Amino acid sequence: MKAERAKLKRLQRLEKLRDVTKQAALGEAARAESTLAQLTTLAERTRALTQDYSTRTDMTDGADLSRMVRFVAGLQGIATTTNADRQRAHALADKRQAELAAAERRRAAVEERANTQARFIAAKAKYTALSNQTFMPSAARGKTGTEPA
Repeated sequence: MKAERAKLKRLQRLEKLRDVTKQAALGEAARAESTLAQLTTLAERTRALTQDYSTRTDMTDGADLSRMVRFVAGLQGIATTTNADRQRAHALADKRQAELAAAERRRAAVEERANTQARFIAAKAKYTALSNQTFMPSAARGKTGTEPA
């Protein structure tokens, strides 16, 4: 019985450890999702700025036009970099979500093992309590089975 209780204690400690690991994975996943959201917003704003500036027609001379073309080219470079960053952040967020799911599966598996062990200990204790009772046959109690009820 002592070994079963020790196993249950170990499983409960392992479940707590797995829960802490899951919480850490949850924090990492939340940070990755936040970064992805920020980069998505930035990519959209950069794209909108690029479109707005590329359609402007209020330049008065060639120098203004040349500056505008260079500015729009710079914005397009920033948009390209931001989109690449967003794609990397998306891949990282997906990876963190997968890690979170795996951590939850590991925690749930240990929880199930601990619950099974606890049920086993309870069943064994009940069986032991029942087996320690002494049952007397009716003949030992002075009854033969022919008495009226």
